Order: sequence, then structure tokens, then C-alpha cells
Amino acid sequence: DAELSLIMTNLAQIQKGSFAFDPFVGTGSILLTAALRGAYAFGTDIDLRVLRGRSQNENIASNFKQYGLPPPELVRSDNAIYGRHYRNHLPLFDAIVTDPPYGIRAGARKSGPRKDGEVRPVLDEHRYDHVAQTRPYAVSDVMADLLNVAARTLKMGGRLVYVIPSMLDFDESEDLPRHECLRSVSVCYQPLQTELGRRTVTMEKIKEYDERKSQSYLENTWVNGAESAEKVANIRDRLLEIAKTKPGYEEKAAIRKQKRKATKEAKKKAKREAATKKVEEADLGADQ
Repeated sequence: DAELSLIMTNLAQIQKGSFAFDPFVGTGSILLTAALRGAYAFGTDIDLRVLRGRSQNENIASNFKQYGLPPPELVRSDNAIYGRHYRNHLPLFDAIVTDPPYGIRAGARKSGPRKDGEVRPVLDEHRYDHVAQTRPYAVSDVMADLLNVAARTLKMGGRLVYVIPSMLDFDESEDLPRHECLRSVSVCYQPLQTELGRRTVTMEKIKEYDERKSQSYLENTWVNGAESAEKVANIRDRLLEIAKTKPGYEEKAAIRKQKRKATKEAKKKAKREAATKKVEEADLGADQ
């Protein structure tokens, strides 16, 4: 969303020379806008495949090249264990701007085996293209870790800007995550559906991080604990439950299912035809 990226980087007060960080970089749209404002762009993501893109001409770096911008610094890392990847003893960033995963389209993931205790060694010949195992990352932990990393790594006066989805039962005064080292600057609400909207939240660092209180910071992220955290979790399931109560849902769901099946079959057919054509061209070249 180019317009949202523009708004978010404006709220973060990014300017020429700023050091901007996106810990859930995805396709890099936020970093691209930050770079257009003259910032040094640094992004991370747990999914190596997203960082590499589809091909040499379809990736984050190629988007930057299209606009004549220097490529961003991209690292495959896990925000849940930021301290294991980087030094965090000194503030580093002028702004952290991100759109965390909440499970509406794709659920959040963090490092770790899918089953407890199931750790498999990575052979040397697989290290270059190895995709590390990940496990579900609870939304409550996503936000607690994000605010904690921001409090640790932002310079004094630096800003954190993030997007959080919410439904009608969301109360900004109690349900937004918070941190002792960060103050709320603004909350902008955008309705998306009758029941669903999203809030763009801006926070500013006002206090130095105290390592002795790190556990306390995490525990106090949510005012009402799990109750507040649940309001931004499982959004997709909640929307589905609401949709099921509306007239005509079953018929519309059946039509969507048929369309998805047809699209899937068309993709398979196109893939088979492309493979067959490739073999035929190879055989033709061999005969010549």
C-alpha cells in the first residue's frame, strides 16, 4: 500500500540521513518509501524466500533499482530473538516503521521446530539455500517484542510507527500495547469494512531502556493482558464467524470455492504446458 507507506514514513519523521528499520519487511514497500525520503534503509524478515524474491528481476532490490535508489540492507532474522542477531547495547535507529503480520492473510512465525524437542541438524551442503524451521508466533508476543525492540534500539526522540487491525470492540485507551519507554503520539483509524478497521499508531522514545526491567516491560505490554491481546488476534476467524451469520453466505462461499478450484487447475495446466514446451524445444535443439 504505497499511500499508507507514505503516511507512515511521514509520521515517523523520516528525512534525509535517517536510519530506518522495518523488522517485518515483506516486499519492502515501507523501506522503499523511506529511501525515497533519503533514509538509510534496513529491513529484516524471517522468511528467506520473501527476501530473495521470485527472481533477479522480481525482488526488493529490483524495486529500489527501478527508482534509482541504492539497495537496502536486508537480513534474514527473527524479531523474537533480536538480541541474538545484533548488538543492542546502544540506540541505533531514528525510526522503526512496520506492518507486522497479524494472521489476516499470513500468520506470524518465529524461529523454532514445529514440535517441541524436534531439532534437526543442517548439513553443510544445504546451508546456502536452507529454509529454517519456524513455528506460530502469537500476536500478543509479536507486539510485546516489537515495542521492546523499539524501546531498546531507537535513539531518544526516535519514533515507532506500526499498523494494528481491530474490530468494533477495540478500545484504544486500554487495548493498545504500551511500553514504559515509549509515549503515544497519535492513533489514526481507517475503516476497512463494517466490522474491521486498522489503526496506524505512532510512538516516541522518551526514556532510556533499563535492562534490569526487561521482563517487566514485556509483562506489562497489555493493560488487560490476554483479553486485550485477543482483540488483535484471530481476526480472520472472527470475520469468518460474522460472515456466516449473513444471508447467502453458503451460496457465495460455494461460488468462491469453485473459482479457487478453477484457478488452481488453470495454473497446473499452464505449468504442465510450459514444461512440455520446454522439453519439446530441448529435443528440437538436440536434433538440429
